[in-house]
Amino acid sequence: MNNEPVIVALAEDNAININTFLQKISLLTQYRLSFVARNGHECLEELKGLPQAALPQIIFMDLEMPQMDGIQTISMAKSLYPQIHFIVLTVFDDDEKIFDAIKSGASGYLLKHEGAAALEDAMVNVLQYHGAPMSPAIARKALQLLSRSTTGIEAKVENSLPPAITEREKEILQQMVNGWDAKRIASSLNLSVLTVRKHIANIYEKLHVNSKAQIISLAHKHKWV
Repeated sequence: MNNEPVIVALAEDNAININTFLQKISLLTQYRLSFVARNGHECLEELKGLPQAALPQIIFMDLEMPQMDGIQTISMAKSLYPQIHFIVLTVFDDDEKIFDAIKSGASGYLLKHEGAAALEDAMVNVLQYHGAPMSPAIARKALQLLSRSTTGIEAKVENSLPPAITEREKEILQQMVNGWDAKRIASSLNLSVLTVRKHIANIYEKLHVNSKAQIISLAHKHKWV
């Protein structure tokens, strides 16, 4: 590592787990905490508000959070910020969650009881060696998963729009991906152009994006349309 601090962030909704993480990170002088988000939506909003140079290099991600879970958050954030590494921090070690987390783009998978030294080792592993750090119990589960056929195991990340997106917004999203402008969409759905533009603004806000290109990229990656 060079002398510049590594910027990290945390997405976690449990106050005790947040405090424990902050205590661990405070012991690592080479790392600086950018933000703590209490759910996936808040994490994406925090990222959207940061300049490129201030984006965290690593985000530690809880899986079970309200509004938007960790797996869906990683998947959407990796589409928008592919340079960020995500390390899952969880109490879960079941096969499906491991598979879904890896599928969504997680770089590592650690159990929450790991100490500060294990967190630092994981960050060095990811940043310097492009590795995939895992707690021993997780690694054993991952090996078992790889030793079996994955036929029939489906990742829930694909084909799952955030629940906040309404049916009308889904229709408009489909037509945006098809290249239609607000005027054509309005004519097709028998709506006013102003109403369509309001729906589009809501879609931007709910997906935490700033451009039509980002929406199209997300839609194709996750097979939303």
